[in-house]
Amino acid sequence: MRQMSWRQIFHTSCVVLLVELLCLEAVPISLDKTKVNQLEDKASEPSPSVDTGLHYDRYLREVIDFLEKDQHFREKLHNTDMEDIKMGKLAKELDFVGHHVRTQLDELKRQEVSRLRTLIKAKQDIEGGNDMAVDHQALLKQFEYLNHMNPHTFEVEDLDRLIKSATNDLENYDKERHEEFKKYEMTKDHVRREHLKTLDDGGRKREEEHYKEMKKKHADHPKVNHPGSQNQFKEVWEEADGLDPEDFDPKTFFKLHDSNGDGFFDEQELEALFTKELEKIYDPTNEEDDMVEMEEERLRMSEHVMNEVDTNKDRLVSLEEFLIATKKKEFLEPDSWETLEQNQAYTDEEMREFEEHLTQQEEDLNQKASDLQKQRDELERQQEQLNSQKVELQQAVEHMEQMKTQKVEPPPEVHVEGNAIPEPRGEYHPLPPGHQDMFQNHPGMKQDNHFQNQIPHNTQPRLQDLPPGHQAVP
Repeated sequence: MRQMSWRQIFHTSCVVLLVELLCLEAVPISLDKTKVNQLEDKASEPSPSVDTGLHYDRYLREVIDFLEKDQHFREKLHNTDMEDIKMGKLAKELDFVGHHVRTQLDELKRQEVSRLRTLIKAKQDIEGGNDMAVDHQALLKQFEYLNHMNPHTFEVEDLDRLIKSATNDLENYDKERHEEFKKYEMTKDHVRREHLKTLDDGGRKREEEHYKEMKKKHADHPKVNHPGSQNQFKEVWEEADGLDPEDFDPKTFFKLHDSNGDGFFDEQELEALFTKELEKIYDPTNEEDDMVEMEEERLRMSEHVMNEVDTNKDRLVSLEEFLIATKKKEFLEPDSWETLEQNQAYTDEEMREFEEHLTQQEEDLNQKASDLQKQRDELERQQEQLNSQKVELQQAVEHMEQMKTQKVEPPPEVHVEGNAIPEPRGEYHPLPPGHQDMFQNHPGMKQDNHFQNQIPHNTQPRLQDLPPGHQAVP
């Protein structure tokens, strides 16, 4: 994703103010005026807006568009240097902006706050916090480019915050890109080394030979001109612009490649000038050429020219700065340019730390995987217990239902009245003569003919237990 500076964003919509002055400059007589005029007509067409890469890019652009509609603010913008803009002097001019513009800015801020709240809620929903109360005021603090305490009106503080946030974020953008590329290169090398460990001696040797061959093929390319040098610009002049290199004119070259006509070279316009040089090194159809590395090389070239030419450090190259640079020795007799293959993106120490970090990450992931597996096993065990209990409960319910449907009859009850002795079951035998009186005269016994005549066999008294004189009774 491309980037652009704060001031370049402001100048994007001010094409007309500078194009007329630049077009008054005379073209050298020796040039083919037809070709130059065609190229100038093409360059004067406004180019599409370049995304800054910031998450609040749309809000930033809309604020700028509204502010540039105000003549007073636009004039102050062109009379304020970058340092004053960073210090917040430009933001104070908001108090003199027309009411209509301020009203539009108020509405724009309300929409942006609403967008942020929607993003916050979406994030909460994803993280599973649907039922949690969300403190939007507290969470809005993380968005430093606007004043969250006043969500309804666009004030001086809002513009000041927006300028400082955009300036800071854009200045750190290149650094972040370099760090990402460094990680990319170390990861690529790490993966290659780990792959070699999985091979046998023969396979490892073949892989190493192939790797060396690819590096050699990549390094075998035409000489690369020093970025921002006369030779490099002359090559663009000839091959891209179709003009005679002997007729090279810095002022005309600047006007031809100031694609948005704002009177400045921004980083995107500079990077476009290096395409011819990069095509010498990188070809997307070649196995040995990495297009990620090509973009890093483009960024290195752009940064080099900015450091050499951008004297006021506003991340823009003005026509005046450009013309001054073309008179320096570095422009006329530059040193050779060392490409990426000649400058490793990382040190051995950085690679060692990177691999240690990867090892630690792997151990942490393995530990988390082990913990998750244990939790899974425990949940499966609990699920089995629940399933077993569920089966037992279901069987008990089925048994109770079966008992109800069978209508089991209880055994007949024997009713005993008073002191009556229930009729014993089984075989009964009559008592011998003379013994009936003993039971009839027994205290508490009720007279019962049936009981007097019968007694269970196993309850008959033994002869040896009878009183003396009764044993002889037949």
